[in-house]
Amino acid sequence: MPFPFFQKSKKPILARCHDDQVTKMRLKYNPYYHAMQSQRGTEITIDGRPAIMLASNDYLGLSFHPKVIEAACAATRKWGTSSTGARISNGSRAYHLELEEKLAAFLGREACHVHAAGYLSCVSAVACFAQKGDIILADKNNHSSLWDGTRLSHAQVERFSHNNTADLADLAESLPPATPKMFVAEGVYSMEGHIAALPALLDVADRYNTFNVIDDAHGFGVLGRQGRGTVDHFGLNDRVDVLCGSLSKSLSSTGGFIVGSRAVIEYLRTHSKQTIFSAALSPGQTAAAQAALEVLQTEPQHHERLWQNTRRYRDMLHSLKLDTWGSEAPAIPVVLGSKERVYRFWQALLEKGVFTVMSIAPAVPPGKDLIRTAISAQHTDEQLERIADAMAYAVKKL
Repeated sequence: MPFPFFQKSKKPILARCHDDQVTKMRLKYNPYYHAMQSQRGTEITIDGRPAIMLASNDYLGLSFHPKVIEAACAATRKWGTSSTGARISNGSRAYHLELEEKLAAFLGREACHVHAAGYLSCVSAVACFAQKGDIILADKNNHSSLWDGTRLSHAQVERFSHNNTADLADLAESLPPATPKMFVAEGVYSMEGHIAALPALLDVADRYNTFNVIDDAHGFGVLGRQGRGTVDHFGLNDRVDVLCGSLSKSLSSTGGFIVGSRAVIEYLRTHSKQTIFSAALSPGQTAAAQAALEVLQTEPQHHERLWQNTRRYRDMLHSLKLDTWGSEAPAIPVVLGSKERVYRFWQALLEKGVFTVMSIAPAVPPGKDLIRTAISAQHTDEQLERIADAMAYAVKKL
């Protein structure tokens, strides 16, 4: 018996834990929850061996930027380690307001609210504004956090095929015209690396007077002017009611944000359980995000290097005849099609000192089992050469 702790139990819920096949599969392949012993930028130590990080969302490589580190340290020295409470009661601080004002101004919105987790921002962006009796039109490939928000809203859910304008149009046309509707999609899909076809999708959605919600966690800092994101990339700022995102990707911190009109943000602060009952973002993480936002606007070389690395890496994968699922972003999957092939490829890369992440069904559609990789501005030319060698080795071994 390979996992002796999977034993029968008389307690039904405990038995469910013991018998879970997904957990058994995770333990069989063991690609998750690996603790790194050290990290410096894209260089890590894992299982006692040096490796290149090729699965981080630190797209601009700012997590080790001196200005970002110093800002986090200075804020912690001044304010302590935590606000120790929710924003609605005892947890709101001047540094929260400062970050919110700067994010709102950067994104051309009236107001902003920051959460302690990007997940909370995505959940509340949907659950707070949709309610029972409404209809949500959602892309089938939306992130789990958006689906959780959808379920919590108790609204009727109608899914359209991923990035498919015609399917959205057919679906919307079949629904009662007077029922309030919400449109929910991502700007950049983190697993596929697809950029949403927002101009065409919003043309359809607007015909049905929808409340438009876009999660741009993986587009913010990557697309648009100075990294203002996917909505800015397409010039659609005035057509999106709620834009939510993450502070843990391009801003090299943790947490999330929602921007919109002042009325929308004040409604959120009054009605969103995820906002009302969650602790506030810590001083250090707030300051790190604000410093990264300033670097984003004053040091364009990070954005330029990110796209230079992305183009070089994608070309390298294509030269090896690897399927990248049509990725257009720095998040680039390597689709291999089965759990066993993905595991062998992941293991071969690790043998060569390149750390990636496995993503297998049901996290992805059947037949789309993949290795998720992500490029950073901090990857050096020498590292990209090592990555190319590792990929060639994994292809041969497969």
